[in-house]
Amino acid sequence: MNGSAAVEVLRVDDLDVRVRVSERRRQVRLTVERDSTVSVTVPPGTGQAELIKLIKSRRRWLYGKLAERASLSKGRPPREYVSGEGFPYLGRSHRLLVVESGPADVRLLRGRLEIRQDVLHDASTALIAWYTRRGAKWLPGRLRPWAAQLDVASGELRVRPLGYRWGSCSHGRLNIHWATMQLPPDLIDYVLVHELAHVHVPDHSERFWRTIRRAVPDCDARRDRLRRLGPDLWLPTMRIAT
Repeated sequence: MNGSAAVEVLRVDDLDVRVRVSERRRQVRLTVERDSTVSVTVPPGTGQAELIKLIKSRRRWLYGKLAERASLSKGRPPREYVSGEGFPYLGRSHRLLVVESGPADVRLLRGRLEIRQDVLHDASTALIAWYTRRGAKWLPGRLRPWAAQLDVASGELRVRPLGYRWGSCSHGRLNIHWATMQLPPDLIDYVLVHELAHVHVPDHSERFWRTIRRAVPDCDARRDRLRRLGPDLWLPTMRIAT
């Protein structure tokens, strides 16, 4: 496979695997995304036969992950943009209140999430923008102590749609999904530490998990909670970007 950044799809038995070549990779990284997409990032020069052999050797693990994703994705509760509907923010559910007028499209006031009636025609966009603004203000202060603890320079942080990923970290730039702002603060901490750890260790090797455990000793429990909570969060399919 060549060294381009293009994404190809490789068929291995009954699996479609998205293959991306990265100059930064030294080892093959195989992942199952939260939307059940199987992807692999490989260093330049990785042979297709070698890659197929590796994927087949991890087939039991892949099927287990796919089954886990399928069970977690069932029953994502639909949300309606009407007064009384609940939307999570920092781990608490806030009831939506449709108002005729107000100083902002969306605002949190006395425990109610107010949304102006004139933006209901595109309520998901207004709500996503609100979560994004909140994250841009709240997350940097939460990030700095963890960056110091992991001895990582707290560079640029952006809040944006990331498909089914909670975050990503590349070239000192940290991206966090706006939907993360629905999580309890301790789980947001786990997401931040996870991404910061990738500055030191780009893969998910044992060294990577040791780095996380030193900062967050109960990281396994937090990761399990994150997996259980994820399907209950509001994530409008039509707005997902990868």
